[in-house]
Amino acid sequence: MNHNSSGRCPSGFPSLPRSNLASESPQRSSSAERHRSFTLYDYLTGDATAYNEDKDSRIASGAQSSISSKLRDSDEVPTQDRSLQGLMLSDNKDDVNTELKKMSLQLRHIQGAYKLVQDEAVDASHQVDELAARRVEGEAQFTEIQSRVDKANDEILEEMAQRYTIEEETARVRDLVRAEVMQKNRLLAKASKEAAQKSKLEQLLVLQGNSYATFTWEEIDNATSSFSESCKIGTGSNGTVYKGYLKHLVVAIKVLHSNDSTSTKHFNQELEVLSRIHHPHLLMLLGACPERGCLVYEYMESGSLADRLQRLNGTPPIPWLDRFRIAWEIVSALVFLHSTKPSPIIHRDLKPENVLLDVNLVSKIGDVGLSTLVPLKESLSIRTVYKKTGLAGTLFYLDPEYQRTGQVSVKSDTYSFGMVILQLLTARPPIGLPELVERAVEDGELRDVLDESAGNWPLKEAHDLAQLGLSCLEMRSKDRPDLRSMVAVELERLKHIAAAAVEPAQAVPGLPGPPSHFLCPILKRVMQDPCIAKDGYSYERNAMEMWLCEKDVSPITEARLPDKTLVPNRSLLSAITSWRSEAGV
Repeated sequence: MNHNSSGRCPSGFPSLPRSNLASESPQRSSSAERHRSFTLYDYLTGDATAYNEDKDSRIASGAQSSISSKLRDSDEVPTQDRSLQGLMLSDNKDDVNTELKKMSLQLRHIQGAYKLVQDEAVDASHQVDELAARRVEGEAQFTEIQSRVDKANDEILEEMAQRYTIEEETARVRDLVRAEVMQKNRLLAKASKEAAQKSKLEQLLVLQGNSYATFTWEEIDNATSSFSESCKIGTGSNGTVYKGYLKHLVVAIKVLHSNDSTSTKHFNQELEVLSRIHHPHLLMLLGACPERGCLVYEYMESGSLADRLQRLNGTPPIPWLDRFRIAWEIVSALVFLHSTKPSPIIHRDLKPENVLLDVNLVSKIGDVGLSTLVPLKESLSIRTVYKKTGLAGTLFYLDPEYQRTGQVSVKSDTYSFGMVILQLLTARPPIGLPELVERAVEDGELRDVLDESAGNWPLKEAHDLAQLGLSCLEMRSKDRPDLRSMVAVELERLKHIAAAAVEPAQAVPGLPGPPSHFLCPILKRVMQDPCIAKDGYSYERNAMEMWLCEKDVSPITEARLPDKTLVPNRSLLSAITSWRSEAGV
């Protein structure tokens, strides 16, 4: 290949400066080697003068980079190298230029693809990071959700356990309520049956025209299984008491120990007293067998007050509220005895052994064999004192004035009642009891002597009751309070205060109050023994009897009553009993 004199390459290539390597190798072994060396120096190393211009230098540089890349990356490097060398050795520079441009385009394409791949790689990396972050967030959310699920499962299990416990408790309460209702129904049926039997027996007494029924000795013997030991329920100074069955009714039969004059006198005295008087808290006489000295009474299921205070045979204690009520019931019966017409009756032997209790702990005074019917002329005395030289009664309950002078009066029963009050409070024997209670009251230590088995006593009311009992035990009869105007009134007050403190706790939420006609017009509380007076209204029997002892007018209309007869209101009693059963009171 020949060079022109101007030093420029043909085909329009700009001149490139000659390389130092070319000057260092002036000799060529052959024309082919000289041609190849020139071409490589001119086009590859930049010696040719045809590449002086900047634009063409960039093209050459791009071509060089493209060639280098091609030589590195392509799997066909040897083939391309030979093709490039062929072009370089070729005289047609247009082909070389074209090829360089083509390579430049390919290079740009490759660079663009590389940039695209790089961008995609960056995007992919960002997506991977984002996915990783989302995964971490998702795992955290999953952990939180799992925690919530576990907590919800625990709560569900706990609620199921609570529900199971509540269902068990509900079932237990339902069974208890069902059993209690059945028990109440049985008791109501039993009470109704006994009431009906008593009513039939009372009607029988009226039809016979006697104040008591007369039984034969054979009937008494059959009723007690020939006076079997298993039927014996008590023994007193004057006779033995058996449990028996007469005319399908449970009764108590008292048989005198002997037919001596003393026993006969007590028998006739008790028969005379009980045959002509009736009171809710006096033991009812049902009949007698006069030829053998047998008296038939209503049966009292809970025995005597003395046995229950001592909790004989493991019987449950009497609650303090019932003790307030029993004290009031006893005094109401005493007031009734002292108010009988035409002759007042003095019991003379009041003590816990002679106070009997039914299944509901309602008290009734019995054993009036020692009672004294004050003669008519003596009963007109203001003090109602009767001279009786023969002492009768029980030590520690006897009126000291009666022991000293032989004069018996209604205040003698007041003294005995005072001792009964102290025993209701303490459940202690009578010996030394007044001094013990008096000292406890003075020292403010009454709580220490109260019967703890009765429950949590209301101290103020217990203190008032103790003071009342001590006042009844004054040595001189004139210093003792009057049973009717003072003792009965104070006991009525204490009884209502004590009951009011307990009733709110026993009320059933949501249950309406009792109908107004269930309330006694005098006491303003639900009646337990309703009876109809001659004014057509129903009253609590004992309240109305107390009223009639002093007045003969209606408590409501204030009109004079034609007589003082009281008729049991059994239909009202049945309605009240049903209401109490439903209300649970």
